[in-house]
Amino acid sequence: MKVAIAGGGNVGTYIAADLHAAGHEVLIIEQDPDVVARVSPTVDVQWYVGDACEVNNLHEAGLADADVVVAATGDDEDNLVVSLLAKQEFAVPRVVARVNHPKNYWLFNESWGVDVSVSTPHLLTALVEEAVSVGSLVRLLQFRDAQLVEVTLADDSPAAKQSIQELGAPRDATVVAVVRESHVIVPRGDTVLQAGDEVLVLVTPESEEAVRRILVGR
Repeated sequence: MKVAIAGGGNVGTYIAADLHAAGHEVLIIEQDPDVVARVSPTVDVQWYVGDACEVNNLHEAGLADADVVVAATGDDEDNLVVSLLAKQEFAVPRVVARVNHPKNYWLFNESWGVDVSVSTPHLLTALVEEAVSVGSLVRLLQFRDAQLVEVTLADDSPAAKQSIQELGAPRDATVVAVVRESHVIVPRGDTVLQAGDEVLVLVTPESEEAVRRILVGR
């Protein structure tokens, strides 16, 4: 898989090193030549010196061959522009964007070419809620047309002692994992849920409320 990362800062280079170690072909696009000169010897991936917000630079960098683009600069406006260009000009299948300022989170959607947005403050909040909330639906990760949500089933959850096939979940909602006593269970239709289970579900905006009623109650 070829991954192009816009931004050669700490976040971009860390992602690049991880992906390279996993065997992927990685390109970092960084406009500051001093940063490239300083960091490139320590991160053994392909580098391109140029502005990732300029179409000509993206053509020269070979973005058309990328399977995934990661907009990881420290500027939200730049990340939105990179995402939009990657999707509209180069038809990149997967665009992941970093959200620096939480108030800008609502902008990072399919209108700007973003398939997955990552906001550290939102993610930390979700993880805290996930750790302490029982009987509440917690949004963990936002995708372009869906999101990953988690519910720790309370004792009075209508889903407790029900099998997944008996839940009557909408067609556009999928139970992707069940965590029980620190063990991950790959769910099947006959998997019976229990109070205390952490249930992870991929939902669309249209199915989220129905899933909430099924797992949490009215």
